[in-house]
Parts: sequence; structure tokens; C-alpha cells
Amino acid sequence: MQAKFGKGITVVAADSSFAMRFSARFQTLYSGSLNTGDGSYDDALLIRRSRLKFTGFAYSPKLKYKIELGMSNRDIGVEPLRQNNYANNIIYDAVLVWDFYKNFELWLGQTKLPGNRERVISSQSLQFVDRSAVNAYFNLDRDIGVQLRHQFALNNIVFREILSVSMGEGRGVTVSNTGGYDYTLRGEILPFGEFTGDGDYFSSDLLREEEPKLSIGVTYDFNKGASREGGQLGNYLPENRDLSTVFVDAIFKYQGHSMLMEYANKTAPDGHVITLLNENDEPVTYTFDTGDGFNIQYGYLFPNNLEISGRYTQVDPEGEVSINNFEEYTFGVSKYIVGHSLKIQSDVSLITEAPLDDELRFRLQVEMAL
Repeated sequence: MQAKFGKGITVVAADSSFAMRFSARFQTLYSGSLNTGDGSYDDALLIRRSRLKFTGFAYSPKLKYKIELGMSNRDIGVEPLRQNNYANNIIYDAVLVWDFYKNFELWLGQTKLPGNRERVISSQSLQFVDRSAVNAYFNLDRDIGVQLRHQFALNNIVFREILSVSMGEGRGVTVSNTGGYDYTLRGEILPFGEFTGDGDYFSSDLLREEEPKLSIGVTYDFNKGASREGGQLGNYLPENRDLSTVFVDAIFKYQGHSMLMEYANKTAPDGHVITLLNENDEPVTYTFDTGDGFNIQYGYLFPNNLEISGRYTQVDPEGEVSINNFEEYTFGVSKYIVGHSLKIQSDVSLITEAPLDDELRFRLQVEMAL
């Protein structure tokens, strides 16, 4: 048995037939919001996330697995649905990874789809207290299915490709497929080679890249007959629609500097609005989450592991919905005590959402990962 703070507890069988690493983490969050119109102030102190994670291999090092469980009320906290067998939705990841041939991997089970980079980056490894509104509105989240992953290098240039076929309704679904399947294709190019320690999938330049590193990614997703507002997320709607999503993202790191950019576009080719008549012959409108979004953030990590960062986020939903346009300006300060395993993060944001009053939000969060 091996144990190290931030790396969990690792157990390996005497005959090396399996290995398991167990880890746990939680986030304690304070959030306060000031309405600049009427001066009202709302705040809350809560456990934002609390997770248990199990990773390792079984039978052979080429057959790996990951199980992640969400334990906080915010992790679980949705009304039990028929589609989830009226049960708490605690399973986040339950996936097998088979390294079956050279640089090819086959993933089977429930896990994150290869969508926007900010979503695939763990919530433990973020530059700010939480992900941006672009991710909240457009992300593909998790789904149940199969993924084929491959990478290769030409000289120092690294190429990665991912193909995914999944159910399209999100995690924890127990009913039959209600529309069609979800198809996701992602490609990445790293023109200056791989990042140190997989640094293209955690925020901030904690490993202080000695040479410039850049990764550019493009994702296309087609959800055939989506039944939920956002595809894998949101309320179930009375009719299905095809959803088409494009993400373009890039991450750059060099000597403490880090920058992340993302663009998202989601459309419903047959229309994002559903209008039906209720029992009184009155029209009732339902909408899918479509439109455009852009996010850019930058941070600099000082030698004492104190980081200052800034972020601009813009979301423009399509059509006539309650919020016409969203903009957020965020300034953050983070202190990394043991990397992303023990850190204190705070940020202040100015949020404008037409036609609502502007909002000033302050957040302070402590992350502990054993």
C-alpha cells in the first residue's frame, strides 16, 4: 500500500492482477451576490462538491477503470426523474479503458464526452472557483457509450483524435433511448509537443513550462433526437429535436503564464422552440439551449504559487428566451498550497444579463483533495 497527500491511497495485489487508487475531495464555498439595482444581497455557505474516486487496472495494466461518485447535495441535487428510475444520481464516472493496440484506446461506460476543454478539465483543477457560463450553457457533460481514442506524433507535433457514440440523454439514464444516439468527433493538435504532466488538461501553469506549449482542439457533436434542453442536461421536453454543437478551444502555457480560450455554437436545425396547447387551448412554449458563447481567461502564477487571473465570458442565447444576452467580467486570486489538491481560491465578478439588473458576485472556496 502506498499513500501520498493529493494522490490518494494505492493498493496493488500481491500477484499484480489488479491495482486501485482511492481518493476523496471536497470544496467548501462561500458565495455572495449584490443586486446593483435594488441593493439586495444574498449569500450562502455550502459544500459545493464532495467526491469519491477509484482508479486503477484490473487483470492487466492495459485494462484500466475509473469510478467517481458524487456525495454532496449539489452533486446529487436534482429532483428524481422517471428516466433515472426515481433514484439519486450519484454515479459520475463508471468507465473501462482498454489500451488494445499501440496508441489506440477503447473507452466503454459512463464518462465525460470529448466536448469543450473547460468541461473535460476536472472541477478540482480549475483556475477559478468554477467553470464559465459558456460551459454551463453549452457543455455536453457526461453520457453512456463508447469512445475510440488515438494519438500520434510527426516530429514534435502531436495529433489526437476521439470518436464517441453515446445514448444522448446524459448520465444515470435507465430507460430505453427516446430519440437517437449522440455522435461526437474531436481533434487536437499540439504544435510544440506534449505539455509537462498532461498540463493541457489542468488549469494554471503549476509546472512552469520551460518552453511554450499550445494545444488547439475542435469538437463537433450531433445529438439525434435530443429529448433534453441541452442534450445531455436540462429538463426533458415534450418533443425531440436534433442538436448540433461546435466547440473550438485553445490552451497556452509558458513560464507561469496560462491562457484558455473557447468558442461554442449550438443549433437545432429544425427549430429550437416547441409550442404546444395546454388543456385550455393556450400555447405553452419550450426551448432548447441554443446560441453562441465565448470565453477567454488568463492567469500568471508567481514563484510563491500565488496566482492572479482574469476572465471574460459572453453567452448569446438564440431567439426569444428569458435572458437575451449574458456577459461576465471576473478577477480571481488563488493560492496553491499543494497544487490543485490544497488551495484557496477567490473571485469577484460583474454579471450583466438583459433585462435584469447587474450583479456583483464574490466567491471564496477552499479545495481539499486527499
